[in-house]
Amino acid sequence: MAEKVTLQDHQLERKIVLSRLIVGGIISFLLILLLFARVFYLQVSQFEYYSTKSDSNRIRIQSIVPTRGLIYDRNGVLLAENIPSFTLSLVREYAGDIDQAVDIIASLISLTEDDVDKFRTRLRNRSVPFSAVPVRYNLSEEEIARISVNQYRLPGVSVDAELVRYYPEGEYFAHTVGYLGSITEDELKRLDPVNYSGTHQIGKMGVEKYYEDILHGTVGYETVEKNTHGQVMKVLDRTDPVSGQDIVLHLDSSLQKAAVEALGDYRGAVVALDPHTGGVLALVSKPAFDPNLFVQGISRNEFARLNDPVKTPMFNRALAKYAPGSTFKPFLGLAALNYGLRTWEQTVSDPGYYILENEEHVYHDWTWWINETGHDQVNLQEAIFQSCDVYFYDLAVDMGIDRMHDFLFRFGFGRNTTVDLPDASTGTLPSRQWKIETFGQNWYPGDTLNSSIGQGFTQATPMQLATATLLMANKGQWMKPGILKQIGLEGAPISPNRSLPDIELVDPADWDFMHESMAMVVHKGSGGYRNTGTAYPYIAMERAMPYRMAGKSGTAQVVGMPEDFDNDAEVPEQYRDHALFISFAPVENPQIALAVFVEHGEGGSSVAGPIAREVIDAYLLEDGQLKPEFIFPQISEEEATDTEASTVSGDAVAGVVRESQLVTINE
Repeated sequence: MAEKVTLQDHQLERKIVLSRLIVGGIISFLLILLLFARVFYLQVSQFEYYSTKSDSNRIRIQSIVPTRGLIYDRNGVLLAENIPSFTLSLVREYAGDIDQAVDIIASLISLTEDDVDKFRTRLRNRSVPFSAVPVRYNLSEEEIARISVNQYRLPGVSVDAELVRYYPEGEYFAHTVGYLGSITEDELKRLDPVNYSGTHQIGKMGVEKYYEDILHGTVGYETVEKNTHGQVMKVLDRTDPVSGQDIVLHLDSSLQKAAVEALGDYRGAVVALDPHTGGVLALVSKPAFDPNLFVQGISRNEFARLNDPVKTPMFNRALAKYAPGSTFKPFLGLAALNYGLRTWEQTVSDPGYYILENEEHVYHDWTWWINETGHDQVNLQEAIFQSCDVYFYDLAVDMGIDRMHDFLFRFGFGRNTTVDLPDASTGTLPSRQWKIETFGQNWYPGDTLNSSIGQGFTQATPMQLATATLLMANKGQWMKPGILKQIGLEGAPISPNRSLPDIELVDPADWDFMHESMAMVVHKGSGGYRNTGTAYPYIAMERAMPYRMAGKSGTAQVVGMPEDFDNDAEVPEQYRDHALFISFAPVENPQIALAVFVEHGEGGSSVAGPIAREVIDAYLLEDGQLKPEFIFPQISEEEATDTEASTVSGDAVAGVVRESQLVTINE
């Protein structure tokens, strides 16, 4: 039986195929339409958004740190400069795994645990995303080569040339100029995040800290194109930074070094001021430290060494407070004359001790262990150059602590009168009210006696003593101490700060009287301690001086000794007295005012006095003679009487006349 053959329906097949083609075409058209719609949306509607987002991955705006201003001394000697250095930096957003990046870096170059800790601290404290964070400073050429060869393994890591701070004088100016250090989290909160973007260091001490705004400058910016590894491919735009301004200080580097050398192995401080401007010529605290240690990060061992509890090299002794000892006496002597409590000739009996009424305690003179009979009859001038404690005990009873406080406050004690040393201590200038507020106790007469010789509650800084000495040299004319001389090498000198009222005495001749009394401390040597200045054997006796120097020694007791103490016994260093000396020179035309403090130095005249002379010699002398600019014009007595014909100032003439009067009194 034959099969039945079914004929194909070509018409139907065409319809099916056509319908499928139409459906497929419609779907394809819709998909193409959707694709074009999406392309239109992305390329047209959202062009600005995605273009910006794309550029943000490719184009970055990065800060350019301004060059920090330089610091010079008064003679143009560089105290702080910027030197080139290669720094290894990392951008967190490009680096990927930070721990892995650090491990790779450590395998290529020397990277200590301290380096890693500091890097992580800087990374936490950064204020701007995509900013480079230093990993290690001062790379060698070999280390740079190793990083470059392995750059493919270190996305986001780069080696950049930059300027870093350098202090060519090292320890000599550590406490004065200060140093730069890494910005802390607390400092970051008070800094301008825009102007300090990219900046990792800030002034931490001294001039670097106080004049940060002047030295830092203004940040710049550049727009750069980077690849996926964070490497800069092209600079598209640039706004140059504004460098910080250079500054010139009153400091004299040669004098500063002379003061450091004069202190030798002693711990202590020297402060020297210019009486004409108040400029700080020298500010030394010893021992010191190398500020360069902090610039690129200090190690734990080095920092531990700087925290030595005895040497304390980070501690600024020039601005710290100590008992001033007998260096207070010239100022109290002026107070006695000004209040009318004493005259030039009036004497006080000194048996070698003093006893207050209704008290049994014996207040000894400093000479009691040499001669128990004391100084006999003593006038004010003798009380100064012999440093007679009993005279000032007797004076203290008549003056009282309140008048003592008020007069000494005018000389800058009990407050910080500096222009640009905010860390300076205010010291302690006690009064009745002060003791009540501080201890809740009444003031006693014995407290007044202790204060009259710079002991007890009384404390002053070497800076305050130098300031008061400047006022003595200037006959009461105020010049607030300051370090900054001018901004820029070609800038105009800043006018002296005279914002405090001058000290005017009832009788201006008392200034000359006290000048001569202080000169006798150094120059009077007539044989026997009663007729010899306390500092004469140590300063002027063996070596001639081409100028006259006024001074006053001070020996400040650290701990009290019992009356039966054996003075020949060895005293442990930490219990030995501090040694102090204040001075100015030349007496007739003061050019420098000075305070010397020697920690546990024992003898004000024997230890601190010679140091003062060495410093003054270094400033005033050249080849053993006064420098020409410091030579004071000498005038005869005939010229002194003819003030109209004289070319010398009226003050100079008066000084000659008063000096002749003083000679008569001394005889």
